[in-house]
Amino acid sequence: MRLLFFTIMITILSLSNTLFALEVNITEDIPYIKVEHNGKSIKIQRNQNTRNKLTNSYTKTSRPCPPFCIHPMKVADGVKSVGELEVLDFLENEVSNNRGLLIDSRMPQWFKNGTIPGSLNIPFTLLSKGNKQGYFDRILTLLGAIKQDGIWNFSKAQKLLLFCNGPWCGQSPREIKSLLSVGYPAHKIFYYRGGMQNWQMMGLTTIKP
Repeated sequence: MRLLFFTIMITILSLSNTLFALEVNITEDIPYIKVEHNGKSIKIQRNQNTRNKLTNSYTKTSRPCPPFCIHPMKVADGVKSVGELEVLDFLENEVSNNRGLLIDSRMPQWFKNGTIPGSLNIPFTLLSKGNKQGYFDRILTLLGAIKQDGIWNFSKAQKLLLFCNGPWCGQSPREIKSLLSVGYPAHKIFYYRGGMQNWQMMGLTTIKP
């Protein structure tokens, strides 16, 4: 009787896994990942509608250049450019363990319209040298840098992965260059060039903060 019971339970579990299996996985072995966003657990997965198409502004193929010119894959020496899977890995292994931050470099209104779960909005203008509000030093301190005798020490600074709207958007490249200009280590900075456009083209989850 006990053998029959366990056989039935295994069959039910197998059927359950089959019934709830996703048709559109992130990779063959990864159906989704979970991240924390504003204290809530969010599941990042791909849109399960195989006929889904973008209908928002990210469907546009052509924007005036300048300013919306195509940016190179390499944003700066020593800064690694990454794709969607690396962003997900960064969320799971760096952000979740308080070793890194996923930064949305766009202006607040863009961020409010939708962003990658687990990201933090630090608009590129706040790290501009011409910023009159004096946010630069405060933000660097929050990122883990320590200023001693006018010199920044980045040994305990967080790893940063920055993104903006897509390959035609200059907001995250500008923020990256601002960070590098004050000595933030290039090996601690990563650039998701595809940004929100590629993220949505892959059907990955977005969230409105």
